[in-house]
Order: sequence, then structure tokens, then C-alpha cells
Amino acid sequence: MDAHLKLLAEAGLHVSAAEEAVEETAHTTARDELDLAEEQLVELRTGWPSMSQAERGIVGPTAAGLKRRMDAVAARIPKRTTLSEVAGEPDPEEDIEPAA
Repeated sequence: MDAHLKLLAEAGLHVSAAEEAVEETAHTTARDELDLAEEQLVELRTGWPSMSQAERGIVGPTAAGLKRRMDAVAARIPKRTTLSEVAGEPDPEEDIEPAA
């Protein structure tokens, strides 16, 4: 049970850090913190089948609350955009000699 609680605590710390980062408009940091929190939740999901009923009663609701917080933070992070590469347009003045 201690291992599960530690994972929940670590995930909670990462979510809190993400919330603070969003407030400071440090969106990349917020995304990184959410990714770390997600890793903790994935580890909990992996261990779910081996948990007792009592452990599931604690881990399940707590993890669900963390996931809601993560979703709320993620909704506040602007979507990443990428620049597309396009073929360059020829410049008609490029072929004219400077002295001309």
C-alpha cells in the first residue's frame, strides 16, 4: 500500500507543479509536469489487478481526482502549433546584377 500512496503523492506533486506553471504561463513546464504525473498514474493502473479491495477503495477515488485536476490544467494549456515547411518563392530581383 505504501508504494501506491507514494505514487499518488508524486502524481499530486506533479499536478500541483503543473497548476503553478500554468499560472506563470510556463506552458512547456506545465505539459512536462502533467506527463510526469501521467507516468505515475500509468504505473498505478498497471498495479491495479494486484491491489486488494481496500487498496482500490483508496487509490481509485484519489487517482480519479488527480485525473480531473490534470484534465483541468491541460485544458488551460494552449495547443502546440508547428510551422509548416513550404517551397520558397523565387525572387525576380535575385537574378539582376547589382550594378545594373
